[in-house]
Amino acid sequence: MSKQVYISADYSEDQGDRNVVDTLNSWGSDNLHIVNFIDMSKVVSGSVSKDPDCRPCDLKKEFNNQINASSAVIFVVGDKTATRTAGSGCSRANNNQYVYTCTPYKQNTNGYKYCKKTFVPYYRDDSDVNEINSYSYLRHEFEQAKKRNKTIIIVYNSTRSELNWLPSYMKGYESYAIPFWTIDAYGRKVGNYSKIKEALGYA
Repeated sequence: MSKQVYISADYSEDQGDRNVVDTLNSWGSDNLHIVNFIDMSKVVSGSVSKDPDCRPCDLKKEFNNQINASSAVIFVVGDKTATRTAGSGCSRANNNQYVYTCTPYKQNTNGYKYCKKTFVPYYRDDSDVNEINSYSYLRHEFEQAKKRNKTIIIVYNSTRSELNWLPSYMKGYESYAIPFWTIDAYGRKVGNYSKIKEALGYA
């Protein structure tokens, strides 16, 4: 039976961790593996972001939906992950001004718009992480996975453990983080599929 697994990663064109995501997606698209990977970039490029007035909170709400539908979440940690702040600029969450504004997703050249939310929804402890927050997209996904008790797998975009790469919000998960890459018998750097398969609960 196929598992849906959500991937959270830094998708920066120049210094992101797309190489890990591409490898994971290749495993999900061949006939040898039984995992359906849903990565953050697919969500961002989907129907929600096609709305010309898509806001960071809209994306975060959709991240919640995709994580809820997944059985596990893989967090890719690179050397820039801890410093990424995309998605954190919500003036309403920071409550630092009377008129709340934000920049619609990928519309920086068009400037700010007034907040489209008429109220901040109340959430019980057993519900989703509120999409009105000052978390980065990456942190929001991590907090949602924790709150929903999903299987969390943390991989370093490295052949070794890189504890100093972990963001502060992942404190307590150090022992769960593993290198994604390994060196095979031919000296090639390859994704450590056996470790990911084991972490996902496959024999």
